[in-house]
Amino acid sequence: MFQLFIKLLKRFAIFIPGIIVAYVSWEYIIPFFNKRLPYLLAILLAYGVAAYILLPAIIRGWHILLPPRHLPLYCVTPDGFASDPLNIAIIGLREEVIEAMEKAGWHQSEPTNFKTVVHQLYSMLFNREYLNSPLSHLYLFGRKQDIGFSKPVVKNNLNRHHVRLWAATYDNDKLLSPTSIHWYNQKADISNSGILWIGSVSLDLGLVPMRHNWQLTHMVDPDTNKERELLVRQLKKFANAQEVTSIKLGDPYSLINRAWRGILKTDGIMKVIRLK
Repeated sequence: MFQLFIKLLKRFAIFIPGIIVAYVSWEYIIPFFNKRLPYLLAILLAYGVAAYILLPAIIRGWHILLPPRHLPLYCVTPDGFASDPLNIAIIGLREEVIEAMEKAGWHQSEPTNFKTVVHQLYSMLFNREYLNSPLSHLYLFGRKQDIGFSKPVVKNNLNRHHVRLWAATYDNDKLLSPTSIHWYNQKADISNSGILWIGSVSLDLGLVPMRHNWQLTHMVDPDTNKERELLVRQLKKFANAQEVTSIKLGDPYSLINRAWRGILKTDGIMKVIRLK
């Protein structure tokens, strides 16, 4: 009974930031913009401030104050909501990872800035190829991805395979369980050879709103295991990589992720690849 109460309390706590932001928006932000702009435009700007600035900042601050110590099962949005399951890991130097992924036909994503966002919008509107399109920021170990890659689906520039990678250190002699991976000091040295790039690989199928703040995001193919096996095959075939082991992060589960009506299925396994 007590555990049920705690679970319900935690679920209710999720709504508290939304209630606070809704109140601030209604009482202060909308009136502020409405004095200077037409009412509909004021509503639109208030939505932008609430969804893209206030909510992410509040939830992000919460997760900074109370970070998890266990190896997570999935990466999260900037405001801390579940996103894509972790399912791949690569051992090697940063330069080796980039070279191997490019040999396998993947393209390193450019950083997100005004220029690349405009380029991305142009490619989406006119269905033009943009191989190095930036990835949205997802978070693991308290930071956004260290490096990301994408690969367009054949004959469809809007749908892409994605992989985001985060650097961590590990015990080389016993890389068999999550306890052999060290990340929570957040000081991974990405220049030495003892780097395990933990990642999430998925396939985007189109644009939908997020369920918790109505920002636009990608709908992800539910079968994340298939995407993982695709990347493993490609690295073995084109980059002479070797599969080292499989680490069980958890039991098979379905993840209700950030996308509206988005559900991802995973077997809870992270495949570890070593680059030669």
